[in-house]
Amino acid sequence: MKITEDGIIPLHKQAGMTSHDCVVKLRKMLRTKRVGHTGTLDPAVSGVLPICINRATKVAEYMSAYDKTYEATVSLGTSTTTEDQTGEIVESADVDLISTEQVRSVLESFEGEIEQIPPMYSAVKVKGKRLYEYAREGIEVERPSRKVRIIVLELLSNPERNQDNGNIEFKIRVTCSKGTYIRTLAVDIGKALGYPAHMAFLKRTQSGPFSIKQAITLEELEQTIEADKLSDVLMPIEKALMIFPSVTVPDEVEKKILNGSLLEKTKELSNPRTAVYNGQGECLAIYIPHPERPGWVKPEKVLKIQNRT
Repeated sequence: MKITEDGIIPLHKQAGMTSHDCVVKLRKMLRTKRVGHTGTLDPAVSGVLPICINRATKVAEYMSAYDKTYEATVSLGTSTTTEDQTGEIVESADVDLISTEQVRSVLESFEGEIEQIPPMYSAVKVKGKRLYEYAREGIEVERPSRKVRIIVLELLSNPERNQDNGNIEFKIRVTCSKGTYIRTLAVDIGKALGYPAHMAFLKRTQSGPFSIKQAITLEELEQTIEADKLSDVLMPIEKALMIFPSVTVPDEVEKKILNGSLLEKTKELSNPRTAVYNGQGECLAIYIPHPERPGWVKPEKVLKIQNRT
């Protein structure tokens, strides 16, 4: 039976699958083409991947701006082509055991706004071409740096020697802004400590308001659908829009909004984006300042479908 409900599934993506693989599987399971993911996870990475279903696909573009939290392992002693454990080793060095205090001091220096150079094996475009396409052709190109924000950077384990490869490894937790490469962060942490490094493991534990604790695996989701209990795990569209300031409007204004009307700008509607709700807690639309009419705001996107009788 085709699923007609709207909402967001916080999927627990397992390592070994692409984010697109997850979308394809959900389209088959839910029998709907209106499925989209937000915040791509590399195949080797596991963790929470919010999946938008049906009308919720309208808000997917907003969800990419979420701050995200990851748990990662930094491995000192080898650097790789991909900056993670999947690449070929390009540099090696013997690593002396370093102190927890040394690591903490370096981690503190990365908190706040920093500049990153995206890895060659990434989807960033340079001159209309993805960096990973250049990398596969063996072409090194100049990569523009980008500013990202490291909100929290915590040490989760003391540095210890990995008996299999001799590297010194420690675990970190990172909360960061959109566009942050944890692989690159691991490499830069290694440089600050004086050693080649790569990211040996990565798991995303939070994407905006969606937590790994709420996430459900594909197998669990399949069982949930078979038991006709999808509504138990399907989260409302409104949860995805908690990042925006909000305002609630009366019934007569709701009718105008559903017709796509402009509204007079008020203090509550003067934000770059404002989520506008009705009295029942449904998000009607996202409003933005009108670019050509000062004192007015216009709907960037109307989310609620108007009932027609």
